Amino acid sequence: MSALLWLLVPLAPLLPLLLLRRAALARWHWLGCLPAAVLLWLQPASLELALLWPGARWGLLDGSASVWLGFSALLWAVAGRYAAADLAQLHNRRFWWFWQLALAGNLLLVIAEDVISFYAGFTLMSLSAYGLVVHKGTPQARRAGRLYLQLAVLGEMLVYAGLLLQLHAGTGSLLLADWRDTPLAPGAAALLLIGFGLKAGFWPLHLWLPLAHPVAPAAASAVLSGVMLKAGILGLWRMLPSADPLLAALAPLLLGVGLCSAFYGVLMGLRQAAAKSLLAWSSVSQLGWLLVILALGWQSPALNTLGVPLLALYATQHALAKGALFMAAGLATHQQLGRLGVVLAALPALALAGLPLTSGAALKQLLKQPLQDWSTGLSWLASLGSLGTALLLLRLLWLLQHQAGSQHHADIRWRLTALLCLAPLLLWLWPPLQPALLDSLQPSALLAQGWPLLLALLLGSLALQQGWQWPAALRPRRQPVVLRPSLWLKRQLQRPPLPALQPRAASARWRALERRWNQLWRSWPVSLSGWLLLGLLLLGWWL
Repeated sequence: MSALLWLLVPLAPLLPLLLLRRAALARWHWLGCLPAAVLLWLQPASLELALLWPGARWGLLDGSASVWLGFSALLWAVAGRYAAADLAQLHNRRFWWFWQLALAGNLLLVIAEDVISFYAGFTLMSLSAYGLVVHKGTPQARRAGRLYLQLAVLGEMLVYAGLLLQLHAGTGSLLLADWRDTPLAPGAAALLLIGFGLKAGFWPLHLWLPLAHPVAPAAASAVLSGVMLKAGILGLWRMLPSADPLLAALAPLLLGVGLCSAFYGVLMGLRQAAAKSLLAWSSVSQLGWLLVILALGWQSPALNTLGVPLLALYATQHALAKGALFMAAGLATHQQLGRLGVVLAALPALALAGLPLTSGAALKQLLKQPLQDWSTGLSWLASLGSLGTALLLLRLLWLLQHQAGSQHHADIRWRLTALLCLAPLLLWLWPPLQPALLDSLQPSALLAQGWPLLLALLLGSLALQQGWQWPAALRPRRQPVVLRPSLWLKRQLQRPPLPALQPRAASARWRALERRWNQLWRSWPVSLSGWLLLGLLLLGWWL
């Protein structure tokens, strides 16, 4: 099998850009993900591209790359077809330009086996996502897009500086496989953690995320939360060595940050009155658990001995579940979901909380042992996290039911949403999850996974009956505080670097001085100029 086929993965999404003048072809843009799915099945040898730069290589670096490429291509394809139907009445070539560029960058960073290819794909995806955030053109969208772009550029600069420091500290190799054994420089660790963390959106680097998701189209929010946020986690996984003393020392701190993000996202999400805002804060919470998995892996490298890393499994479930929920939230603004739609949306929602007989229960079972090995209290925190997630997503289902539109017909958007909602059940067929799924069916495991959901149902019922509401002091602000420094930075960048020069030669004083000077030299300026020129010529001839 020719390795040149890897060129199709990032280039195929760019081909539809030549056909954007025909709006009817938008429904076929999802075919740009087809080469990635085919090569995932064929798995040819890696492609070396020395013509680009020394060490350039594209392929599947390890098993986690195969998993990442699979769910990324699937979600981009489904969301792309959803977007074509959702924006059919408002066709905008600009949206599809940014969509296809972001898709190409996302697929490139997944198949990258060298640092420069990963960074090129990461930058292309991050900057192109700005067009998806501001697509609607509302004041809220422009404010969210401004903040997103500012933090995206900052993140790119930090990642670039961190990569240069790590390259200087290593052997000079650009291959990611060699970086896994390179000692980590402290400065590079700080820069990469913050830079990729800004993209991942875990606390306290989540500032752009709750503002960007609610204003973007539903399909854009699906890929932003389901795939693009994972690029930051994948960057940390790829660029930082798994067995490094510095990361092992930082693991408790990162574990605490991940837990804070997990619970802070739940508390903030419960305050929201819009489904997409709630889902944005849910992403902050779920990214916290992904950071917890990373910290556990850095503290105990034995965690990475799974056939497919736990991080990739968790990322797969979160990507498909969040994609389904964001598309359901977008669909609820146009159509009535009905009982069947709410039940289907409940599958990915409760799977994130560890619903028995779903992929979420299997992942909770896989995560249980590493948490117990670290500390017994962490397993209880994981159960509390399941309780918080269940409460949050039960509120989401209530919002979806009460924010339904007036239309009753089902179209391609409904069918695509239903397909992704079944993913927690279809993942049973995935061999790496089957042993954990069987373990989750034991009575003790069912009890551990069931009590947070039952308690969440009880608390949710009480909240509805009693009409519980957040105190006024704890309700969300209409305009987040973070927009003020964002606006200040915008105004500073728009100001000229130097004050405008205003010549004063027209003033009366300088004009009078000029006249006196002209009168002084009026009688013999020509003769003086001639003598000066003659003197210079003689001096030059003599020298």
